[in-house]
Amino acid sequence: MLQKPRSRGRPNSQAERERDWGHGAAEEAPSTSRGAGSSQEARSSSSQGSRRAEASPEVGPRSQQQLELKVAELVQFLLIKDQKKIPIKRTDILKHVIGDYKDIFPDLLKLAAERLEYVFGYKLVELEPKSNTYILINTLEPVEEDAEVRGDQGTPTTGLLMIVLGLIFMKGNTIKETEVWDFLRRLGVYPTKKHLVFGDPKKLITEEFVRQRYLEYRRIPHTDPVDYELQWGPRANLETSKMKVLKFVAKVHNQDPKDWPAQYCEALADEEARARPETSGPAPSS
Repeated sequence: MLQKPRSRGRPNSQAERERDWGHGAAEEAPSTSRGAGSSQEARSSSSQGSRRAEASPEVGPRSQQQLELKVAELVQFLLIKDQKKIPIKRTDILKHVIGDYKDIFPDLLKLAAERLEYVFGYKLVELEPKSNTYILINTLEPVEEDAEVRGDQGTPTTGLLMIVLGLIFMKGNTIKETEVWDFLRRLGVYPTKKHLVFGDPKKLITEEFVRQRYLEYRRIPHTDPVDYELQWGPRANLETSKMKVLKFVAKVHNQDPKDWPAQYCEALADEEARARPETSGPAPSS
Protein backbone atom coordinates (compact mmCIF):
# COMPACT_ATOMS: atom_id res chain seq x y z
CA MET A 1 0.00 0.00 0.00
CA LEU A 2 2.97 2.25 0.38
CA GLN A 3 5.31 3.73 -2.14
CA LYS A 4 9.00 3.87 -1.46
CA PRO A 5 10.05 7.40 -0.46
CA ARG A 6 11.68 9.48 -3.19
CA SER A 7 10.25 7.25 -5.87
CA ARG A 8 7.67 9.18 -7.85
CA GLY A 9 7.66 6.80 -10.81
CA ARG A 10 4.74 4.51 -11.37
CA PRO A 11 5.04 0.75 -10.80
CA ASN A 12 6.44 -1.15 -13.76
CA SER A 13 3.64 -3.64 -14.18
CA GLN A 14 0.14 -4.44 -13.07
CA ALA A 15 1.46 -7.43 -11.14
CA GLU A 16 3.64 -5.13 -9.03
CA ARG A 17 0.74 -2.79 -8.35
CA GLU A 18 -1.61 -5.61 -7.42
CA ARG A 19 0.93 -7.18 -5.09
CA ASP A 20 0.24 -4.55 -2.46
CA TRP A 21 -3.52 -5.20 -2.69
CA GLY A 22 -3.65 -8.81 -1.64
CA HIS A 23 -1.11 -10.42 -3.96
CA GLY A 24 1.61 -11.67 -1.63
CA ALA A 25 1.56 -10.66 2.02
CA ALA A 26 4.54 -9.18 3.80
CA GLU A 27 6.36 -11.50 6.13
CA GLU A 28 7.55 -10.47 9.54
CA ALA A 29 10.62 -8.32 8.99
CA PRO A 30 13.52 -7.79 11.35
CA SER A 31 13.55 -4.80 13.66
CA THR A 32 13.54 -1.53 11.75
CA SER A 33 15.24 0.53 14.41
CA ARG A 34 18.54 0.08 12.56
CA GLY A 35 19.49 0.82 8.99
CA ALA A 36 19.75 -2.02 6.52
CA GLY A 37 22.62 -3.00 4.28
CA SER A 38 25.60 -5.33 4.51
CA SER A 39 28.03 -2.46 3.89
CA GLN A 40 26.88 -0.74 7.08
CA GLU A 41 27.28 -3.97 9.05
CA ALA A 42 30.80 -4.35 7.70
CA ARG A 43 31.67 -0.81 8.75
CA SER A 44 30.21 -1.25 12.22
CA SER A 45 32.10 -4.52 12.77
CA SER A 46 35.37 -2.99 11.63
CA SER A 47 34.97 0.06 13.86
CA GLN A 48 33.90 -1.53 17.12
CA GLY A 49 34.69 0.58 20.14
CA SER A 50 34.55 3.89 18.23
CA ARG A 51 31.05 5.24 18.48
CA ARG A 52 30.04 8.19 16.36
CA ALA A 53 26.67 9.16 17.76
CA GLU A 54 26.65 12.56 16.12
CA ALA A 55 27.95 11.42 12.74
CA SER A 56 25.71 10.62 9.82
CA PRO A 57 26.67 7.10 8.73
CA GLU A 58 25.85 5.94 5.25
CA VAL A 59 22.69 3.88 5.21
CA GLY A 60 22.01 1.08 2.77
CA PRO A 61 18.73 0.88 0.87
CA ARG A 62 15.72 -0.08 2.97
CA SER A 63 13.39 -2.75 1.75
CA GLN A 64 9.72 -2.07 1.10
CA GLN A 65 9.01 -4.31 4.07
CA GLN A 66 11.11 -2.17 6.40
CA LEU A 67 9.43 1.01 5.16
CA GLU A 68 5.99 -0.53 5.70
CA LEU A 69 6.85 -1.43 9.28
CA LYS A 70 8.39 1.94 10.06
CA VAL A 71 5.35 3.85 8.73
CA ALA A 72 3.01 1.53 10.65
CA GLU A 73 5.06 2.18 13.79
CA LEU A 74 4.88 5.94 13.22
CA VAL A 75 1.10 5.84 12.69
CA GLN A 76 0.60 3.86 15.90
CA PHE A 77 2.83 6.29 17.83
CA LEU A 78 0.83 9.30 16.57
CA LEU A 79 -2.51 7.67 17.40
CA ILE A 80 -1.35 6.78 20.92
CA LYS A 81 0.09 10.24 21.62
CA ASP A 82 -3.10 11.88 20.33
CA GLN A 83 -5.16 10.13 23.01
CA LYS A 84 -3.90 12.71 25.53
CA LYS A 85 -4.65 15.59 23.13
CA ILE A 86 -1.21 17.07 23.81
CA PRO A 87 0.71 18.37 20.77
CA ILE A 88 3.19 15.81 19.48
CA LYS A 89 6.76 17.09 19.28
CA ARG A 90 8.95 16.34 16.30
CA THR A 91 11.84 15.61 18.68
CA ASP A 92 9.77 12.87 20.36
CA ILE A 93 8.94 11.34 16.99
CA LEU A 94 12.60 11.30 15.99
CA LYS A 95 13.71 9.91 19.33
CA HIS A 96 11.11 7.19 19.88
CA VAL A 97 10.24 6.10 16.34
CA ILE A 98 12.46 7.33 13.53
CA GLY A 99 15.92 6.42 14.85
CA ASP A 100 18.33 5.80 11.97
CA TYR A 101 15.66 6.72 9.42
CA LYS A 102 16.17 10.47 9.93
CA ASP A 103 17.40 10.88 6.36
CA ILE A 104 13.92 10.03 5.03
CA PHE A 105 11.85 11.47 7.89
CA PRO A 106 9.86 13.88 5.65
CA ASP A 107 8.88 10.98 3.37
CA LEU A 108 7.89 8.77 6.30
CA LEU A 109 5.82 11.58 7.82
CA LYS A 110 4.06 12.18 4.49
CA LEU A 111 3.21 8.49 4.09
CA ALA A 112 2.00 8.29 7.70
CA ALA A 113 -0.17 11.39 7.19
CA GLU A 114 -1.76 9.86 4.08
CA ARG A 115 -2.52 6.63 5.92
CA LEU A 116 -3.96 8.49 8.92
CA GLU A 117 -6.33 10.41 6.64
CA TYR A 118 -7.51 7.69 4.29
CA VAL A 119 -7.56 4.70 6.64
CA PHE A 120 -8.24 6.20 10.07
CA GLY A 121 -10.03 9.47 9.27
CA TYR A 122 -7.49 11.79 10.91
CA LYS A 123 -5.56 14.67 9.39
CA LEU A 124 -2.02 15.37 10.65
CA VAL A 125 -1.40 19.12 10.87
CA GLU A 126 1.38 21.28 12.25
CA LEU A 127 0.05 23.27 15.19
CA GLU A 128 1.78 26.50 14.17
CA PRO A 129 4.11 27.27 11.27
CA LYS A 130 7.66 26.06 12.00
CA SER A 131 6.64 24.94 15.50
CA ASN A 132 7.65 21.31 14.86
CA THR A 133 4.63 20.17 16.86
CA TYR A 134 1.69 18.26 15.42
CA ILE A 135 -1.89 17.36 16.26
CA LEU A 136 -4.47 15.03 14.72
CA ILE A 137 -7.78 16.48 13.53
CA ASN A 138 -10.82 14.25 13.15
CA THR A 139 -12.01 14.59 9.55
CA LEU A 140 -15.55 13.30 9.97
CA GLU A 141 -16.76 15.76 7.35
CA PRO A 142 -14.48 15.24 4.33
CA VAL A 143 -14.28 17.72 1.49
CA GLU A 144 -16.63 17.04 -1.38
CA GLU A 145 -14.00 15.45 -3.62
CA ASP A 146 -12.88 13.03 -0.91
CA ALA A 147 -16.47 12.19 -0.03
CA GLU A 148 -16.95 11.06 -3.63
CA VAL A 149 -13.86 8.86 -3.43
CA ARG A 150 -14.42 7.48 0.06
CA GLY A 151 -17.99 6.44 -0.66
CA ASP A 152 -20.14 7.99 2.09
CA GLN A 153 -20.05 10.20 5.16
CA GLY A 154 -16.38 9.56 5.96
CA THR A 155 -16.63 8.16 9.49
CA PRO A 156 -13.42 6.66 10.95
CA THR A 157 -14.52 3.14 9.99
CA THR A 158 -15.17 4.15 6.38
CA GLY A 159 -11.47 4.05 5.54
CA LEU A 160 -11.19 0.47 6.79
CA LEU A 161 -14.30 -0.55 4.87
CA MET A 162 -12.95 1.01 1.67
CA ILE A 163 -9.65 -0.82 2.17
CA VAL A 164 -11.47 -4.15 2.48
CA LEU A 165 -13.74 -3.41 -0.50
CA GLY A 166 -10.63 -2.48 -2.48
CA LEU A 167 -8.88 -5.72 -1.56
CA ILE A 168 -11.93 -7.72 -2.62
CA PHE A 169 -12.23 -5.93 -5.96
CA MET A 170 -8.51 -6.12 -6.77
CA LYS A 171 -8.52 -9.87 -6.05
CA GLY A 172 -11.31 -10.65 -8.49
CA ASN A 173 -14.32 -9.85 -6.26
CA THR A 174 -13.59 -12.58 -3.70
CA ILE A 175 -10.80 -12.76 -1.13
CA LYS A 176 -9.86 -15.13 1.67
CA GLU A 177 -10.13 -13.70 5.17
CA THR A 178 -6.54 -14.75 5.89
CA GLU A 179 -5.36 -12.60 2.96
CA VAL A 180 -7.27 -9.61 4.33
CA TRP A 181 -5.51 -9.90 7.70
CA ASP A 182 -2.15 -10.43 6.02
CA PHE A 183 -2.62 -7.03 4.40
CA LEU A 184 -4.14 -5.23 7.40
CA ARG A 185 -1.27 -6.31 9.65
CA ARG A 186 0.93 -4.11 7.49
CA LEU A 187 -1.28 -1.19 8.55
CA GLY A 188 -0.97 -2.08 12.23
CA VAL A 189 -4.47 -3.61 12.35
CA TYR A 190 -4.61 -7.11 13.87
CA PRO A 191 -7.54 -9.52 14.29
CA THR A 192 -6.64 -10.35 17.91
CA LYS A 193 -5.70 -6.86 19.18
CA LYS A 194 -7.96 -3.97 20.15
CA HIS A 195 -7.33 -0.96 17.94
CA LEU A 196 -7.35 2.66 19.06
CA VAL A 197 -9.66 3.73 16.24
CA PHE A 198 -11.53 0.59 15.19
CA GLY A 199 -11.94 -1.15 18.54
CA ASP A 200 -12.26 -4.87 17.72
CA PRO A 201 -11.28 -4.99 14.02
CA LYS A 202 -12.31 -8.62 13.52
CA LYS A 203 -15.76 -8.02 14.97
CA LEU A 204 -16.11 -4.83 12.91
CA ILE A 205 -15.27 -6.58 9.63
CA THR A 206 -16.84 -10.01 10.08
CA GLU A 207 -19.90 -8.98 12.12
CA GLU A 208 -20.73 -5.25 11.92
CA PHE A 209 -20.00 -4.74 8.21
CA VAL A 210 -21.74 -8.05 7.50
CA ARG A 211 -24.81 -7.12 9.56
CA GLN A 212 -24.92 -3.75 7.76
CA ARG A 213 -24.80 -5.75 4.48
CA TYR A 214 -21.63 -4.07 3.23
CA LEU A 215 -19.90 -7.46 3.15
CA GLU A 216 -20.76 -11.11 2.62
CA TYR A 217 -18.84 -13.53 4.85
CA ARG A 218 -18.87 -17.24 4.03
CA ARG A 219 -16.97 -20.30 5.14
CA ILE A 220 -14.88 -21.90 2.39
CA PRO A 221 -15.77 -25.60 2.23
CA HIS A 222 -13.13 -28.29 2.69
CA THR A 223 -10.45 -25.98 4.15
CA ASP A 224 -8.18 -27.14 6.95
CA PRO A 225 -7.61 -25.04 8.94
CA VAL A 226 -11.01 -23.46 8.41
CA ASP A 227 -10.94 -20.31 6.29
CA TYR A 228 -13.59 -17.81 5.20
CA GLU A 229 -14.02 -15.59 2.18
CA LEU A 230 -15.32 -12.06 1.79
CA GLN A 231 -17.31 -10.48 -1.03
CA TRP A 232 -19.15 -7.20 -1.52
CA GLY A 233 -22.59 -7.13 0.05
CA PRO A 234 -25.69 -5.62 -1.56
CA ARG A 235 -25.39 -2.37 0.40
CA ALA A 236 -21.86 -1.79 -0.88
CA ASN A 237 -23.10 -2.14 -4.45
CA LEU A 238 -25.86 0.40 -3.77
CA GLU A 239 -23.83 3.01 -1.86
CA THR A 240 -20.57 2.89 -3.79
CA SER A 241 -19.24 1.46 -7.05
CA LYS A 242 -16.23 -0.37 -8.42
CA MET A 243 -15.01 2.83 -10.03
CA LYS A 244 -15.20 4.78 -6.75
CA VAL A 245 -13.33 2.03 -4.93
CA LEU A 246 -10.71 1.86 -7.69
CA LYS A 247 -10.29 5.64 -7.44
CA PHE A 248 -9.78 5.24 -3.69
CA VAL A 249 -7.09 2.59 -4.27
CA ALA A 250 -5.43 4.79 -6.89
CA LYS A 251 -5.49 7.86 -4.64
CA VAL A 252 -3.90 5.96 -1.76
CA HIS A 253 -1.12 4.89 -4.15
CA ASN A 254 -0.88 8.30 -5.85
CA GLN A 255 -1.58 6.52 -9.14
CA ASP A 256 -4.15 6.66 -11.91
CA PRO A 257 -7.04 4.16 -12.00
CA LYS A 258 -5.97 3.24 -15.53
CA ASP A 259 -2.75 1.81 -14.09
CA TRP A 260 -4.86 -1.28 -13.27
CA PRO A 261 -6.24 -1.98 -16.78
CA ALA A 262 -8.20 -5.14 -15.95
CA GLN A 263 -9.94 -3.57 -12.94
CA TYR A 264 -10.44 -0.29 -14.82
CA CYS A 265 -12.22 -2.06 -17.69
CA GLU A 266 -14.41 -3.94 -15.21
CA ALA A 267 -15.22 -0.71 -13.37
CA LEU A 268 -16.11 1.03 -16.65
CA ALA A 269 -18.44 -1.82 -17.59
CA ASP A 270 -20.05 -1.54 -14.16
CA GLU A 271 -20.56 2.22 -14.65
CA GLU A 272 -22.17 1.63 -18.04
CA ALA A 273 -24.47 -1.01 -16.57
CA ARG A 274 -25.52 1.37 -13.81
CA ALA A 275 -26.22 4.12 -16.33
CA ARG A 276 -28.60 1.97 -18.37
CA PRO A 277 -32.26 2.49 -17.38
CA GLU A 278 -33.87 -0.49 -15.75
CA THR A 279 -36.73 -2.06 -17.66
CA SER A 280 -39.71 -2.58 -15.39
CA GLY A 281 -41.73 -4.53 -17.91
CA PRO A 282 -42.21 -5.34 -21.60
CA ALA A 283 -41.80 -2.46 -24.00
CA PRO A 284 -45.10 -1.05 -25.33
CA SER A 285 -45.99 -2.11 -28.85
CA SER A 286 -46.05 0.60 -31.49
